[in-house]
Amino acid sequence: MSIIIKNADEIAKMRVAGRLAADVLDMIGAHVKAGISTEALDNICAQYIAERGSVSACLGYGTPPYPKHTCISVNHVICHGIPNEKKLKNGDILNIDVTIIVDGFHGDTSRMYMVGEPSILAKRLVQKTYEAMWVGIKMVKPGVRLGDIGHAIQKFAEAERFSVVHEFCGHGIGRGFHEEPQVLHYGKPDTGVVLEAGMTFTIEPMINAGARHLRILPDGWVAVTKDRSLSAQWEHMLAVTDTGYEIFTLSQAERDAGISAVN
Repeated sequence: MSIIIKNADEIAKMRVAGRLAADVLDMIGAHVKAGISTEALDNICAQYIAERGSVSACLGYGTPPYPKHTCISVNHVICHGIPNEKKLKNGDILNIDVTIIVDGFHGDTSRMYMVGEPSILAKRLVQKTYEAMWVGIKMVKPGVRLGDIGHAIQKFAEAERFSVVHEFCGHGIGRGFHEEPQVLHYGKPDTGVVLEAGMTFTIEPMINAGARHLRILPDGWVAVTKDRSLSAQWEHMLAVTDTGYEIFTLSQAERDAGISAVN
């Protein structure tokens, strides 16, 4: 499958989809507290998405069909956590991953949340994973190779004494949920696809406090750390522009902090 270069009209539609996905995560933050179940969080997100005329790309996706509207991954769950009746407790960290479809185009983003007062290690992992994502994003511009981006993320994470999950990666996105290219968060310099304007993809490093190894639960979806160490993930969706990048999924907090979507 070849990489699909998006035109200005397609980029405009992805901008709308990305903003709505980010809005979902802005909204749900106030509900993340001890005593609420991840299933309840999923239901709140589903209602918000439906009320805005959008649909979840996750519900029914894949084999076996994914059963919920969002992925909510708590503590040692790396990704694809299936919302359930278990309630959050003080000290938990969790990733909420939302992908929606608006006017035929996908908006995909995920964010970490903390319940009450997590451990020092948990807070550090969440922060450094966020920084690792930005290490990759800030490199995006025409002519850069994806291997250089992956290498930089890996070098940063490992310098913080964390590990990078290899089995899951960022991905091209547009009309398709998962398009080319694959965006690895590890790699060798001067390898991989050369970026060009109009490419659209996610950068979404999954970083573990312990070893990088994982196992998939019998449901076929949920990935957990093999050593049960904590895991964190942040994700933005972006386009390569003529001079750098445009992020479609900035949070309200990032905008308030003066972070520009365009570089």
